Amino acid sequence: MAGLLGTTSSSATSLLTCRLSISSSSSSSSSKPSIRALSFHPGQIQGRRLYGGIGVPVKKGRSHFSVSNVATEITPAQQQAQKLSKENQRPVYPFAAIVGQDEMKLCLLLNVIDPKIGGVMIMGDRGTGKSTTVRSLVDLLPEITVVAADPFNSDPEDPESMGMEVREKLIKGETLLTVKTKINMVDLPLGATEDRVCGTIDIEKALTEGVKAFEPGLLAKANRGILYVDEVNLLDDHLVDVLLDSAASGWNTVEREGISISHPARFILIGSGNPEEGELRPQLLDRFGMHAQVGTVRDAELRVKIVEERARFDKNPKEFRETYNTDQGKLQEQISSARSCLSSVQIDHELRVKISKVCAELNVDGLRGDIVTNRAAKALAALKGRDQVTSEDIAVVIPNCLRHRLRKDPLESIDSGLLVIEKFYKVFS
Repeated sequence: MAGLLGTTSSSATSLLTCRLSISSSSSSSSSKPSIRALSFHPGQIQGRRLYGGIGVPVKKGRSHFSVSNVATEITPAQQQAQKLSKENQRPVYPFAAIVGQDEMKLCLLLNVIDPKIGGVMIMGDRGTGKSTTVRSLVDLLPEITVVAADPFNSDPEDPESMGMEVREKLIKGETLLTVKTKINMVDLPLGATEDRVCGTIDIEKALTEGVKAFEPGLLAKANRGILYVDEVNLLDDHLVDVLLDSAASGWNTVEREGISISHPARFILIGSGNPEEGELRPQLLDRFGMHAQVGTVRDAELRVKIVEERARFDKNPKEFRETYNTDQGKLQEQISSARSCLSSVQIDHELRVKISKVCAELNVDGLRGDIVTNRAAKALAALKGRDQVTSEDIAVVIPNCLRHRLRKDPLESIDSGLLVIEKFYKVFS
């Protein structure tokens, strides 16, 4: 697993193997998180490409790359600057202060409780608080254990969520230093380049300094976290393809200049958009575990309340956030409790059969709808503090899990969510 690239020569019969060297040196005044790098040498090669730590032979080329580590030093001054930047970052509107939009808020909470649900697609009118609600989720995100100084947020207990270097350290029996950190929320801008999303290799550095260093992208930062795409229906096709590939495999593979580097990219995909601005590709739409529809509030009193709350926040964000500290704390405790008891929640076989019957009668393609509905119902039961799923739990989540998976009929005037509810009551009655 350590061998990444091999090299052969027409005049020599010996095989030279390049191995990944793990740097463990550190100083008392600084920490050096290792970043994978590749050094450049001219010559003929017959290399190996890495897919999740497995070497695969590749064709001959004109270059020979050896693998090393480049340590990036973080000084105490930089650490202090990062701390101050975090303290002075733009204030976020509190999640508990969001008025209405219960369907959207519930879908987001269920995905925080069980990330394997697969994310949320939020579609609705402009100016209905979609982006505000998603970004307000940051305060409620729980802490996870990650390997210290690892750019991929590797899980020290799950090999499938480990970067290459961490996995090799584990195989060698080295002790992994771990830290607690909040789940990341990474914004994917519409104008992002593919290199910034996937990560890239510095070709200029290879030519000038003889070292080719890999710089992780947004997918690496989002591993074990949340990747949020605002106006996802306007995202360029080539970035949609990248998201589809990573969402399907849970790994991101970077192919640059004959070098292949893979790292884990398991994230909760959250997207928002306005249906008037264009439809989303069905391949990407199916990757979202749940679908929430957001409408404009019509009640005059409720609209006035929303305007007044927003004005209070704009006037003094810090004071406004402090008024919701208690409610935010209760939500955090509720989420933490639900995550801890999720594994003990049970769902009867009879209810599972009825869920699958609803999916079959609605002609839902594949089994992803069945799986997501089961997971969402269990997460809702855990959120309510119960260890048994009821038919009421299923009734709440099944429209959000199936409405975007139905085949569209241009002659059908009824909302797809209502179709799901009608079929649910027909089967569960």
